[in-house]
Amino acid sequence: MTEKKREKFGRIEKRANGRHRAAYVGPDGKLHRAPATFATVTEARTWLAQRQAEIAAGTWQPPAVRAAQAEQAAAEAARREVTLGEYAAQWIETRTNSRGEPLRPRTVENYEGYLRPAGVLTKKDKAGKGGPLAEMVVRKLGEITPEMVDKWYRAQRDTGRISQTSRAYDFMKSVLKTAVDDGIIEKNPCRVRGGSIASTGKKVEPPTDAELSVILSSIDKRYKALVVIACGAGLRWGEATELRAKDLSIERDQAGDVDCVRISVTRQVVFTKVNGRDVGKVKSLAGERNVVVYGEDARTIAQQAHGKIGNALLTTNHDSTGWLPQSSFWRHWHKAVVAAERPDLPFHGLRHFAGTRYAQAGATLKEVMDHLGHSSVKAAMGYQASGNRNDELARRVAQQRAS
Repeated sequence: MTEKKREKFGRIEKRANGRHRAAYVGPDGKLHRAPATFATVTEARTWLAQRQAEIAAGTWQPPAVRAAQAEQAAAEAARREVTLGEYAAQWIETRTNSRGEPLRPRTVENYEGYLRPAGVLTKKDKAGKGGPLAEMVVRKLGEITPEMVDKWYRAQRDTGRISQTSRAYDFMKSVLKTAVDDGIIEKNPCRVRGGSIASTGKKVEPPTDAELSVILSSIDKRYKALVVIACGAGLRWGEATELRAKDLSIERDQAGDVDCVRISVTRQVVFTKVNGRDVGKVKSLAGERNVVVYGEDARTIAQQAHGKIGNALLTTNHDSTGWLPQSSFWRHWHKAVVAAERPDLPFHGLRHFAGTRYAQAGATLKEVMDHLGHSSVKAAMGYQASGNRNDELARRVAQQRAS
């Protein structure tokens, strides 16, 4: 049986089980009951007094609204408790590129490598130190401060892994920017000036014409076309080694000699630890391009393509099947660059050669970007060297002043 008792504000009912239930009529004219019963009348009256004070102060809200706000506040608090590692893992899973596509497998692998926690052993990390962000992944988003990020960044730079540190920092900065957009944190704590810029102090010097001539004459004839495709057409390793006969269009002059070779670049070989080597899309939308090569370079490429049709690979392994591994090519490349007295020259230096020579031939910056498949001016500028034309350029300046 329920025993009702009127109060100055609201009412209190004593339940059959001895507990008390409080209720009142709010400003909306509706009866509102306490969300739970009380052990004593005093507790029930205290609750009613609080509601009455809210009405008097104009801060009263319907219980349903108050409950929704409390639930939202609890959810926001829970979100702030999420660690960088947990949030970044979700970020990687849902992130898309500029074309609205999921991240490439190689990109995902790199990002997950940054997040690898300490204690996980790998071939490269037998001590289990973890990825560059191992120290940060255990931090809650709400507790990461600019000072904490700065300390982490300086410690990572001190290891000498400058490029890796910059890439990991840039990744963390992007993840935390999304956390700001999601309203989880108010400001991005990644504020290291120039933190995303890798500067090792080492520059890739492209070969001179003379050095390249020695490399071409010294390289195994099976790989001469590969070198030409890199230095003449400016293709990346993955793009060059995925080229197939169907990607080439050979044009001849009236005498039947090779005039030029047009190359359609739409794919590249990608490597991941999970899938090994596989066909993937080019690095960016700008990477899909058509490149034309003339002269002796065109004839070298055409000779390599002779007899190949359809899906036949232009550059293959020794057994003529499958993609050419860098490990198989390296010893031949090393022998050639040593002969040219350029043992420091990486294969990628040929792409720098292509960008530099294209610019020196009079190409605009946009044309160089299109030729190399770059989507940003900054990337394109990194592939242009001053070359060895100082005397020639100085002579031109003098001639202009004299005229």
